[in-house]
Amino acid sequence: MATGATTVARCWAVTRRDGAVFGFTDHDGDLAFDGITFRAGTGLSARALSQTTGLSVDNTEAVGALSDTAVTEADLNAGRFDGAEVRAWAVNWADPGQRVLQFRGALGEITRAGGAFSAELRGLTEALNRPQGRVFQRPCSAVLGDGQCRVDLSLPGYAAERAVEVVEGGQLFRFTGFTGFDDRWFENGRLVVLSGAAGGLVAMVRGDRLSGSDRVVELWEALRLPIVPGDRVRLEAGCDRRADTCRLKFNNFLNFRGFPHIPGEDWLMAYPTSAGMNDGGSLA
Repeated sequence: MATGATTVARCWAVTRRDGAVFGFTDHDGDLAFDGITFRAGTGLSARALSQTTGLSVDNTEAVGALSDTAVTEADLNAGRFDGAEVRAWAVNWADPGQRVLQFRGALGEITRAGGAFSAELRGLTEALNRPQGRVFQRPCSAVLGDGQCRVDLSLPGYAAERAVEVVEGGQLFRFTGFTGFDDRWFENGRLVVLSGAAGGLVAMVRGDRLSGSDRVVELWEALRLPIVPGDRVRLEAGCDRRADTCRLKFNNFLNFRGFPHIPGEDWLMAYPTSAGMNDGGSLA
């Protein structure tokens, strides 16, 4: 920087949760380092970076054009860039080995208008704004299959892979000959798209009804990319976070993260009586 700013450019690397990496630069030619090619043809630019000492959140904003070879509107609609990791450097384009990492964080809110997108970039200290600690509640606070729950969804009986047969509006799926799982087994579970244009997308299952050997699976909301018969999906068992479900369906009560015996509000307001039951349940 002491020699002048005429050979200084900015580069950004965006790493999505599916592992795809995209490089952008505001220089007029492509640059490459760390195994990433930073392309100039994307039209991406960024506003001034706001950085402070202490625990304040570093933030800036990136603006660019939607491109078939870089960031597409379909990928933004599908949420593939949500929460993606972002790194930004100041680089001497005459010698890319001379560079300094100025920002590291994640993509925040993304908006689109007029064939372009605008993305908020949030620094690492943004994570400190998240609530910490446990909540004392009857339902389990863990997510099925995570490090607290510890249920292995790869075990037989907890997941099934199928080819899509009939799909309506990207939200309702009909399967024939889909037996071996109880009625509503996948309710509150996940549907993961394994192939096709929507590959990698994940949706939550609202309903799972079994009628003979046929099964109807309904999602809470339609997939944001097209899915057609022949695409493969993975259905994972659902959990309603109740203690009985954890014990009977998953045999995992040792890892239950709720408090099923905590007294309810009605019980806390009750007065001594010789009749009735004070079991912590509703008095209604």
